[in-house]
Parts: sequence; C-alpha cells; structure tokens
Amino acid sequence: MINKTYAKPQQSAKVSYIPTRDVNEISNSITKNWTDQAIRCYLSNSNCLDCSVAKSSYSFVCQMSSVIKILLDQIGPPEKNKIDKMVS
Repeated sequence: MINKTYAKPQQSAKVSYIPTRDVNEISNSITKNWTDQAIRCYLSNSNCLDCSVAKSSYSFVCQMSSVIKILLDQIGPPEKNKIDKMVS
C-alpha cells in the first residue's frame, strides 16, 4: 500500500535530487545538536527542492536527511523555541 501523505520531491532543472548517504559516512560532529540548517531541513520534511544548500554549487553531497534521522533518534526533535525562531 502506498502512503499518500508522503511524496518524493520532483526533480527540477535548478535542483538535483541529493541521495541519502550511508550513516557510516556521516561525521559525528554534525549529529550532536540541531543547527539552523538541520531545523530548516526538518521543517521541510527533507525536501531538497526547498533547500538553499541543494540550490547552491557546493562541492559536497548533502547528508542532512540522514543527519535528521540521527538527531531524532539520539536527542529528539528540535526545541519548540528554536523552531519558532526559524518560522518567525
């Protein structure tokens, strides 16, 4: 059965899909706390089409969707006050 509430982002000419990295390839330093970029990714449901990093020409592959999973497992969701700050 297909979950209709979750749809993969469509590819765009400006933004290419960024594949999830293997959890063993992720640096421990970016999985210790919620950064602003991690919160933005969390709030967009890891939608690369809404991401400023994905739209830029960085020389690295985004690992944020995997980082989000680790952060949720290890420390839980971001604090409400941090989310409120991001959306205000």
